[in-house]
Amino acid sequence: RWANTQKTDETQRASRAPHQAHLTKHTKFVPDMIGEVCGFAPCERRPTELLKVSKDKRALKFIKKRVGAHMRTKRKQEELSHVLAVMRKAAAKD
Repeated sequence: RWANTQKTDETQRASRAPHQAHLTKHTKFVPDMIGEVCGFAPCERRPTELLKVSKDKRALKFIKKRVGAHMRTKRKQEELSHVLAVMRKAAAKD
């Protein structure tokens, strides 16, 4: 239906992707502070326990059910496993 229409400069808008990915000090600080004060959410505690006993696939399924999107799930699992690694490293130091 729209095969013969030509795009003008007006209709070709610049992509916002380069602007969205910028992480400032403050936007990094706030979630870190909230996590430090409040601890883990219930939907993060169970996957953490599953990751401790090497049930990665089960943890992924659990997070997926709570979060929804696959990429967000992978990011959350990576974040939790990173936190576990930091905790393990701190425990080994003591």
